[in-house]
Amino acid sequence: MTPENLALLDQELRRDEGVRNMPYKDSRGFNTVGVGHNIDAKPLPSDWTFPLSDTQINQLLNDDLQDTFEELDHYLGWWDSLDDVRQRVLANMCFNMGIGVLLEFTNTLADIKAQNWEAAAYGMLHSLWAKEVGPRAGRLAFMMKYGKIMAGTL
Repeated sequence: MTPENLALLDQELRRDEGVRNMPYKDSRGFNTVGVGHNIDAKPLPSDWTFPLSDTQINQLLNDDLQDTFEELDHYLGWWDSLDDVRQRVLANMCFNMGIGVLLEFTNTLADIKAQNWEAAAYGMLHSLWAKEVGPRAGRLAFMMKYGKIMAGTL
């Protein structure tokens, strides 16, 4: 992912996940902090205290993005051949739900790989995930279908 595309993904994730320096329960009941960082799955360093600093939040996000990219590279090796916008869609989805759940989108992933953008967007919008994340799914499906962001969404 290019540095420019990574900067856009960073902005999109901060919008979609929110940024919190104190822990909270996410919509599924997981203890979360920073930019959607699941403390239950990946605890913070033992010497960190709350509220987290901007530097700590940025470090968590960068580490979580590195994990996301490694998972995408391992399981969907073709993802980095997509255009920038669609790379961000897959990275955003993987960041949000984890690679295990993303891999359950069998037909949608096959459509993405085949560049059948309309079918991929349809699959995204007609999933339980879309019901859970609401407007985020609509934005990402638009990006998948058209290869561009919706006006006024960044």
